[in-house]
Amino acid sequence: MSLERCQSEWSEIDREYQQLQETHKVYRQKLDELTNLQALCSTAICKQRKGLKELRHTLHNRCAKACDETDSAIINNLQAQIKEKQNVFFDMEAYLPKKNGLYLNLVLGNVNVTLLSNQAKFAYKDEYEKFKLYMTIILMLGAITCLFLLNYRVTDEIFNFLLVWYYCTLTIRESILMSNGSRIKGWWVSHHYVSTFLSGVMLTWPEGPIYQLFRSQFLEFSIYQSFVQFLQYYYQSGCLYRLRALGERNQLDLTVEGFQSWMWRGLTFLLPFLFFGHFWQLYNSVTLFRLAARDDCKEWQVFMLALTFLVLFLGNFLTTLKVVHQKVQKNQRKEEEEHKSE
Repeated sequence: MSLERCQSEWSEIDREYQQLQETHKVYRQKLDELTNLQALCSTAICKQRKGLKELRHTLHNRCAKACDETDSAIINNLQAQIKEKQNVFFDMEAYLPKKNGLYLNLVLGNVNVTLLSNQAKFAYKDEYEKFKLYMTIILMLGAITCLFLLNYRVTDEIFNFLLVWYYCTLTIRESILMSNGSRIKGWWVSHHYVSTFLSGVMLTWPEGPIYQLFRSQFLEFSIYQSFVQFLQYYYQSGCLYRLRALGERNQLDLTVEGFQSWMWRGLTFLLPFLFFGHFWQLYNSVTLFRLAARDDCKEWQVFMLALTFLVLFLGNFLTTLKVVHQKVQKNQRKEEEEHKSE
């Protein structure tokens, strides 16, 4: 390569470098503007929330006093609008930096986990769903291997460690998704924390005759649980896709290891599988309580696991039952209103 050509290429690179500096300068300015706008929006939302809270309290006190039908209708309308504005604030905050909750602070520190674009949010949510699917398949194969092929303590430890890591990772990813506007809440959030604790206790349970008595039952339960989770992912993801296309669900709604109201249309066939799994958790709890009552049982893990399986059963069963009951009541009220209108 001649010296003249090298100089020409250097001039081209230097010209592009100058453009890059200018572009980066504009980027830094826009970033400062964005940061200021974020702070303004966050302050305004806090102020609005405070004002709405005081107004709601005033309206509540007003309702407590005697008021005519006109005043009551006005108050109900204002309360409905206040509730609607609170939902709008929730959507706004999904695009604003916020302080992490206690769990994320403990795990990640004070790191901003807010994703600013819809594309980034949906990509992270999609990656979360794929992670759940792949891990469900791996855990099913792992449980089958431990049950039928490798009856060794070390392979059981690897499987239980994988469960602990999987549920810990799910809780972190779900917390990040919730910071970005996902509306998963209630028991389906707590469920994974309880499952993490259960898997951790299983990991510390030492080898012995009591462990061997429960080992096969636990692995069989793990296989069935993975099978049901795979079914749920397959059918829930398709249902969510249709509902999002119709504008009836949020883009960040997730598949869950349970039953929610939006699944009523088309996914009620999953209920028998879910209820069977819930009662298997109860059966595990009863089995462990019986093992804990034996004279030769010295491990504290047995009783702790029995309690944890009982908590899982009660949480899963009662939450699913509540959703089904509310949906049936809602359908009945809708049918009554249709009959009255006729």
